[in-house]
Amino acid sequence: MDPLKSILHISASGMLAQGERLKVVSENVANASSTAMSPGEDPYRRKTITFEEMIDQETGISTVRVASIDRDDTDFSLRHEPSHPAADEKGFVKVSNVSAVMEMANMREAARSYEANLNMFEAARRMRSQMIDLLK
Repeated sequence: MDPLKSILHISASGMLAQGERLKVVSENVANASSTAMSPGEDPYRRKTITFEEMIDQETGISTVRVASIDRDDTDFSLRHEPSHPAADEKGFVKVSNVSAVMEMANMREAARSYEANLNMFEAARRMRSQMIDLLK
């Protein structure tokens, strides 16, 4: 396979993976302050994403893809709010296990990784264009 085409495939897979990561992070951020709706129920549970290497059998190119989107099993926080409809007998309400600070850091990292892949994609396109110009 053409090395420039390989770069395009690799960077495209990276952008797709980081795009999925941004979706998961944005869902987590949107639900960071959620609580249980009624006593005994759980609030929103943070989602996590994992990636894996994928080898294209036709080309031998090593790319990345989403392996799984799972739930974070860490404990929920408790907030004392006796007037809340979901408060237990002691007045505590379960709050989502999402840390907005951690999610914002995760979002920034995903955005930078996406940008790095986009830059690599654009560089490969420019090189291919220059190569075609030289062959004319």
